[in-house]
Amino acid sequence: MDRISDVGKVLRNAAPHRLPEDIAAVLAEHYDAGDVRLRMADYGMRTLQNTGPAGQHLEAIPIQGTPEGRAFGAQEPWVEADPLRETVTVHLPVTVRGDRMGVLTAVLPEARYTPAVLPELEAACEALGHEILVAERDTDRYVIARRATRLTLAAEMQWQLLPGRSCDRPEFSLGAHLEPAYAVFGDNFDWSASADALTLTVTDGMGDGIDAALLTNLAVSALRNARRAGLDLADQARLADQAVYAQHQGAVHLSVLLLRFDLSTGEAEAVDAGSPRLWRLRDRTVEPVTFEAQLPLGMFEDTPYVTQRFEVRPGDRLLLGSDGVYDVEGGGGERYGDRAVARALLANSLLPAAQVPRALLHELGEYRGETPVADDAIVVCLDWYGRPQGTADGADSGAPSPVRLRPPGTGKD
Repeated sequence: MDRISDVGKVLRNAAPHRLPEDIAAVLAEHYDAGDVRLRMADYGMRTLQNTGPAGQHLEAIPIQGTPEGRAFGAQEPWVEADPLRETVTVHLPVTVRGDRMGVLTAVLPEARYTPAVLPELEAACEALGHEILVAERDTDRYVIARRATRLTLAAEMQWQLLPGRSCDRPEFSLGAHLEPAYAVFGDNFDWSASADALTLTVTDGMGDGIDAALLTNLAVSALRNARRAGLDLADQARLADQAVYAQHQGAVHLSVLLLRFDLSTGEAEAVDAGSPRLWRLRDRTVEPVTFEAQLPLGMFEDTPYVTQRFEVRPGDRLLLGSDGVYDVEGGGGERYGDRAVARALLANSLLPAAQVPRALLHELGEYRGETPVADDAIVVCLDWYGRPQGTADGADSGAPSPVRLRPPGTGKD
């Protein structure tokens, strides 16, 4: 426990841009660890980018088919022993509250690797993840490290607006992804969880480039402002609608699906203002969840919005997608459509929620083939576990964490 405390203290006192070097130093001191490297997942979730010093070029590692990628995908340590060198290489996921950030790799002498070491290294990685989140307010090092190529300005604006790419709580597990990751412009997702509720939105902005990014930024900021003021879901939509109309006078608009889930009961509210759609996987059956369509935000002045209700049950998986998913055309000109979404949802049912969006968008890219990308696409996956009865707050329930399924072929040796 003293070693864990020491690692945490070192990281808290580290300069924001020196976290990789300082954790390497403290792991070397306590475990004789060498070749300690922090790799961050790139925006496309395809590679793990090395956070080497500025100006130092270090080759990225694919997430698919590598030991580091296995640790990242399974969210479990991956251990490799080398009897000839008498070393043990440990790859550990760096994750904060379900948001998958990257992988820390360390090489330890075989004699120093004991059963007690692995939990201590996992605790060190958890502390590192928290400190990276804080450090990103003061340094660009980790944001730059995530880039496999340059972002467009519109994509830069959108990624800065996003809350993260995944989130875990006892009541739910949530994952999201968007493509093209380095050139996205109008699509966006947002969420916020309190002690009692989860609010989740998917936005599909009109247009492309900077104009679409500015429009979405305005709408998401207005929705957040209304949510943080304590307004209900319909009033959140009304305030955002008024903000967009006041700025553009009906010349542009954007579609949004707003959802709010009661964490205690699973009762949910929805405002469907446009094109994002919702599908539900329940008992191996996929079906669309439809609502009364309402006008997109910003089309007219003082548009009224009303909430509609539905219910989620423990074991349900919900999938939200923008029109860049179900409207995309394949090489033969046929749309991807609801049936293909349903097949993809079933085919990936064993993946955890955090991995489903990337898997579905990868399949979408294969379906598109050589057809040029006409629209960006966003997928959000929500696994609902529900709150154990008799608890006021799932975070303090003391209940065991829900089982997370992982894909075959990943995990520890």
